[in-house]
Amino acid sequence: MGELKKSLEEQIKFVKDKFLEKTKEREIQVISHFDTDGISSATIMVKALKRLDKKFSLRVIKSLEEPFIQGLSKNKITLFLDLASNSLSQIKKTGLKDVFIIDHHEITQEIPENIEIINPQLHNKQRISSSSLVYLFCKEIDKKNLDLAKLAILGMVGDILEKEIDKLNNHILEDGEIKIKKGLLLYPSTRPINKTLEYSSHPYIPGVTGNPEGVLEILKETNLFQKNSKYKSLIELDQEEMEKLVTAIMLRNPKAKYKDIIGNIFLIKLFNKLEDAREISAMVNACSRLGKSSIAIQLLMEIPRAKKRAESLYVKYKQHILEALKFVNKTKKIEGVGFVVINAQSSIKDTIIGTITGIVSSSSIYEEGTIVVGMAYYENKIKISIRVAGRKGKNVRKFLSDIIEKIGGEVGGHEFAAGAIINQEKENDFIDLLKKSFEVELIKI
Repeated sequence: MGELKKSLEEQIKFVKDKFLEKTKEREIQVISHFDTDGISSATIMVKALKRLDKKFSLRVIKSLEEPFIQGLSKNKITLFLDLASNSLSQIKKTGLKDVFIIDHHEITQEIPENIEIINPQLHNKQRISSSSLVYLFCKEIDKKNLDLAKLAILGMVGDILEKEIDKLNNHILEDGEIKIKKGLLLYPSTRPINKTLEYSSHPYIPGVTGNPEGVLEILKETNLFQKNSKYKSLIELDQEEMEKLVTAIMLRNPKAKYKDIIGNIFLIKLFNKLEDAREISAMVNACSRLGKSSIAIQLLMEIPRAKKRAESLYVKYKQHILEALKFVNKTKKIEGVGFVVINAQSSIKDTIIGTITGIVSSSSIYEEGTIVVGMAYYENKIKISIRVAGRKGKNVRKFLSDIIEKIGGEVGGHEFAAGAIINQEKENDFIDLLKKSFEVELIKI
């Protein structure tokens, strides 16, 4: 690896020069993560590489496991997006040459010589999405790529980083000509409010989310009635209507904080129409988690035929989410002081368990700092998702790493949102170690 530059901006320029030099005559294999941030990153990179007339292939994956890394071509340039920061030792073992990583996840291993990396964890741990990093990288390559800024905003919203907009992110907002409105953080803000309330999962509204009768009740209570057989959209509400709706939601969710449900709504132009970035982000996520990453990328590339397909997958995905939430509400959980485990086994898809864990952890059902763990089967493995209620407290990526180190598996993620994959036969071992970790902590206290 080249000498690490002092600032993130300097590192982006340095790695960009190396990348252009190494890719003059060689094919690039791009590997990106399958969530919104990864899909946005991949789309930005695809558009930029097409403009450079580079020969490349793209693969979108849900996790980076060792057999996959082993199977990568040794003759091509390898570019990882929104993953690989926690797979450095595995990459080194495979003998891959000329590896580039643009990612924002925590780094726990030494960076090998053959890897050039752009990661804010190495530069004062700046809070920035992978798609924003990819955008800044591509903007350095060619200013024509300014039109891709709106895709970086999707990744930022997808990774819930829009509340921490610093100088770098602010420049991206300016580049993307994003319209920002202050309002209730329900999405889509551009569709009729009755449907927005029924499918609201961030925030989750007890008695309203997934309940058409509860939706009618809250609308009646706030005097929001149909006009010309249609409800207003969120961004059409006047101040008084908005205040009444906020009050009604807070009464149903007394633990919710005002700052968590009121904030900036980002409107981006897609298919020549202003859209709520949160909804497009959720739609991209839906396509990918239902195994249709290619549709998600086509949607962001504004290919007309992809729009209807994506909308149809999104409807299906929202049904999956509502069914999963109903399962969570009625199922018995493993609970202790400071933690709760939702062991869904085969009742929730492995690609959705992270979303469900996120909804539960941000629903105000559990006290701030409570660790929420979701578990779901796939093939002969278990996908584990771990979140912190209120995003305050324990570093869950480190906490999870300490457990997985003892039983074997793959780990990745952030301080307040992490994930792992273990073999199914380790299910009870994992739960036992999790409980013991909390018991040890209680004794220390």
